[in-house]
Amino acid sequence: MAFSRLILIACVAALTGSGAGADQPAHGSVPPPGSAAWFGLHFIDTSTEGTINGVRDDETRRIEMAEDVIAEDLRSRGFTLLEPPAEQMAKIKNPTKSNGQDIRIAREMGAHYAVSGEVQKVSNLILALNLYIRDAASGETVRAGVVDIRGNTDESFRRGYLYLLKNIIFREE
Repeated sequence: MAFSRLILIACVAALTGSGAGADQPAHGSVPPPGSAAWFGLHFIDTSTEGTINGVRDDETRRIEMAEDVIAEDLRSRGFTLLEPPAEQMAKIKNPTKSNGQDIRIAREMGAHYAVSGEVQKVSNLILALNLYIRDAASGETVRAGVVDIRGNTDESFRRGYLYLLKNIIFREE
């Protein structure tokens, strides 16, 4: 049983990029500061833990902390963050995969960008952090990146997203 679980974790890690995202170039030029509809982070638990034990309070707080870290970084780079209307957000399960609803909402708000992210938990040891910046006018992804982190801790989330922002999303080509 343990061997089968190890094989499953290895397969999922290979399919999610297994850390390769940090080495992939971000496409397009670094986005100039502007207004951005900030949709926050969507948590995807592909481990069996969430199904068995339910939502963990520490993970919920950790996602909120990571959202604050990202928002603070974006503001320090000159972005003005706008909060999407709650009634429209309630209709979207995952803004990063909403068939363009995030872009439509950002455009209606008059924002330059739609910014959203995901945290995919494979296990307590393997997590993938994603972030997307999309142009609200064209719908094109301006910048996107993913990093894999090891460890489900506040520090690993903080360091992972700061690395992603500095070395992928806002890296000069």
